[in-house]
Amino acid sequence: MTKPVLRRPGIWSRAHYLDRMTFRELVVAYFQHYTIRAYLALAAVALAATAFVPPTPLRALLAALAAVLVYPLAWYLIHRFVLHGTWMLRIPQLARTWKRIHYDHHQDPNHLEVLFGALHTTLPTIAAATAPIGWLIGGPGGALVALAAGLLTTCFYEFAHCVQHLSYKPRHPWLAEMKRRHMAHHFHDETGNFGITSFWPDRLFGTLYEREDRPAKSPTVFNLGYTEEVAARYPWVAQLSGGVARGHPRRRVAPAAPANDDRPAADAA
Repeated sequence: MTKPVLRRPGIWSRAHYLDRMTFRELVVAYFQHYTIRAYLALAAVALAATAFVPPTPLRALLAALAAVLVYPLAWYLIHRFVLHGTWMLRIPQLARTWKRIHYDHHQDPNHLEVLFGALHTTLPTIAAATAPIGWLIGGPGGALVALAAGLLTTCFYEFAHCVQHLSYKPRHPWLAEMKRRHMAHHFHDETGNFGITSFWPDRLFGTLYEREDRPAKSPTVFNLGYTEEVAARYPWVAQLSGGVARGHPRRRVAPAAPANDDRPAADAA
């Protein structure tokens, strides 16, 4: 049975692939996306709420700086041990979430629609990573400032992430290095270079690499280790994806239905 197609307004009424978009098209799509609008709106609300529990200017500044500084480490730990972990795919209730938050992105890295995080997973994570440290510095007002800083930093990370997937070569050395490391993470070896704009946690934990250091391409760079053998034992992600896709997204073999998927072929496709 064919599922109804939901019509969306503006530029999001059609699918987008970042390697086929211009920078201008990306900017329009970015500011039209509901998650970015939600982050900006919630950051404004959090800052406005500090009027009821105002921290001192110094504590507010320290809370904001602490949130920005802790963000790369928090992202690294979540990216490496949650998004690239295999424990969620083994639990039926969490398989859909893992598929949405990262598996789909690695299956097709340039697909803009699955690049942005889902609010029900990102908002609790941002709050947990920033609000407690803000509270320790400046009480409730500090927590609100840190949360706002975390939301705005997320907007910056999301935009930088989008730009990294555009088909262009940055002129600035820092941007070029950032893009090169992230592209290696997606197209060469997914077990390193977990940062987005900052790679000091990779350096600290020994996961920073250059492609010359790892001449062999990872066989699981596009599926995060969710192979047909794994799908035979834990089929839920494959059932949601219509099978297990193999190879580069632009030269991909059609997904193979999992062995224990007893749905009709027309429904599994």
